[in-house]
Amino acid sequence: MSGSIEVRRLTTPQDLFQAAADEFIRSAAEAVQKRGRFTVALSGGSTPRNLFTLIAANAGNLPWSQMFFFWGDERHVPPTDPDSNYRMANESLLSKVAVPATNIFPVPAELPDAAAAAARYEQTLRKFFATDPGEVPRFDLILLGMGPDGHTASLFPETAALQEKSKLVVDNWVEKLGTSRITFTLPLLNAAGEVVFLVSGTDKAPALHEVLEGSGPTEKYPSKLVKPTDGQSIWFVDRAAASLL
Repeated sequence: MSGSIEVRRLTTPQDLFQAAADEFIRSAAEAVQKRGRFTVALSGGSTPRNLFTLIAANAGNLPWSQMFFFWGDERHVPPTDPDSNYRMANESLLSKVAVPATNIFPVPAELPDAAAAAARYEQTLRKFFATDPGEVPRFDLILLGMGPDGHTASLFPETAALQEKSKLVVDNWVEKLGTSRITFTLPLLNAAGEVVFLVSGTDKAPALHEVLEGSGPTEKYPSKLVKPTDGQSIWFVDRAAASLL
């Protein structure tokens, strides 16, 4: 299957989250039926919280013992920190369902050295997926958001991580935030079977237009660079975000 892009336009944010929850459940069921397990990388930020709440509400429809959770990026903070992507997902989803603790793989962002945390997480991925040297793991599903600046995961415009070709996970210094973030790299994102973007709000409209329809430089809009080479990407966008399309 060659890479494909689909844009699904919903009216309200709640419609968007419900449609994305339905797709998550469908993708999980298909993966377990075909391969006996479902591997997913969750996104952070504020947008996915409502999605996670909806998935938790449908807990009975999911094979939790065969689902394995990772994170596409993480803030360089301990798991108890209010800014932690792991903490948000745990509070809104993982603590509310019957997923075994051994199926959850947080980024070790409590390590004082962000580069060491990234390297350890890459080792965790390689061990779990049992990849050969040079081989890139293939997630069944990677959830992503997009910032008003066009960033996704923690791949921010014109940052060093955009140039990474061999590592799976890196620490990425983000000058405007004054901090390092730990993030999946483009080779890992683009190896996924499915990538789902959630984009909501008028503040995202200019960037969404540029990413999906514009001709500007990709370095300025990293979300443009996420195009699975042998999978699909689905953009769930609400009316406000899609207002310039």
